[in-house]
Amino acid sequence: MGERLKNKVAIVTGAGSIGPGWGNGKATAVLFAREGGKVFAVDLNPAAAEETKSIIDQEGGVCTVMKVDVSRPDEVKSMVDQCIGTFGRIDILHNNVGIVVLGGLAETSEETWDRVMSINLKSMFLTCKYTLPHMEREGGGVITNISSVAAVRYIGIPYITYYASKAGILGLTQGIALQYADKNIRANSILPGLMDTPLIREPLKDFYAAGDIQKMIEIRNKKCPTGKMGDAWDVAHAALFLASDEAKYITGAQIVVDGGLTCRAI
Repeated sequence: MGERLKNKVAIVTGAGSIGPGWGNGKATAVLFAREGGKVFAVDLNPAAAEETKSIIDQEGGVCTVMKVDVSRPDEVKSMVDQCIGTFGRIDILHNNVGIVVLGGLAETSEETWDRVMSINLKSMFLTCKYTLPHMEREGGGVITNISSVAAVRYIGIPYITYYASKAGILGLTQGIALQYADKNIRANSILPGLMDTPLIREPLKDFYAAGDIQKMIEIRNKKCPTGKMGDAWDVAHAALFLASDEAKYITGAQIVVDGGLTCRAI
């Protein structure tokens, strides 16, 4: 066990994986616990969160689980209250919840737009809204919001709601960072590139390779300058750095984790 987050309390939303393997939230929750953090693991799917907790428990870490729909203000407020009641404080808020829905502008319904914005963007507004007063009273804290390189680049996939919601996260995060900079509260975004996680498999397999997941992975690997997609641990290690005191002078930043993808012109 490490000590980079020793005695710090971290809320991790989306802490369960949507399918077999390691999602970004699951890896981050486990890594935070390995570095001494007390993890409050939140997910809409309690079984997925319990799986994350079981790994942390087996490794001797500390983790509590709660089922929360982070797009609902009453549930988010209860989440924050329960974390305070359990651990007494909140040092780190790691926002990882997000969904992918295919569709360009013309074919996207208003209902789909509202649903994606609620889950991908409003959820982070709500978790920050209810957590920040506690961090301010406690004298500091760290917020990390998972965005995407799709916030700053068109990556060839027609999902207008994803581009818009992930771009909104950048504005939200920078606004928080500057408003709370003199209160010892830091806020940063992580922009993953093409990643090999369970989240991509169902919504994107038909777009890339007519349902052939292995072929989809091969296509996405070839699109990366490194010849291979990143994984959940690449995102988790970036999150750990930002949450730790090593990043004490970093706020309002957009940390790109993409293997060089956004540096390439074509």
